[in-house]
Amino acid sequence: MALSRIVVTGGPGAGKTSVWRELATTHAERLVAVPEVATLMFQHVFPSVQNPTERRAVQRAIFEVQRNLETVFETRRVEGQALLCDRGVPDGAGYWPEGPGAFFGAMSTDWKSEILRYDAVLFLETAAVGGLSIAAGNLTRTETLDAAISVDAQLRAVWAQHPNCVFVAHELEFAAKVERGSAVLRRWLDAT
Repeated sequence: MALSRIVVTGGPGAGKTSVWRELATTHAERLVAVPEVATLMFQHVFPSVQNPTERRAVQRAIFEVQRNLETVFETRRVEGQALLCDRGVPDGAGYWPEGPGAFFGAMSTDWKSEILRYDAVLFLETAAVGGLSIAAGNLTRTETLDAAISVDAQLRAVWAQHPNCVFVAHELEFAAKVERGSAVLRRWLDAT
């Protein structure tokens, strides 16, 4: 199976960016790293969300920027490389006030088309399920532990329909989680 696009996703505080960064560094010759749009937008463009109307506006913007950023990086990918995306276009469905079906309808697309933009999905479970703080490392994160668990479950439901989605459960030792994610990625890359 040739992989052209892999997504690292999961709920708030799952360690997505840390795992993404580690994988992109250790497999630099095989991967083109595509950064997460949401954090960049909240750091530099949008204020924190205060109501459902703002949530919809922000998620629309993230959807379009993420899609276009992947297109730019796709043009830089060479034979034998895959995009490694820190979050994916469908992630907005986990945050949409009216749920995933309404999100994809609002974006004038459908659930299946969007998840199948990616050949493989590495889904990391939030540390919030273990009662661990998710505040470290991302100043734009505003979710409580309960909210992070809820978003994690919604995102997992969005991605679970993907035929090549691997779930990596929360670990007390983050290094173990990174190693498990790395092992999955190595299997995927070795199979191509």
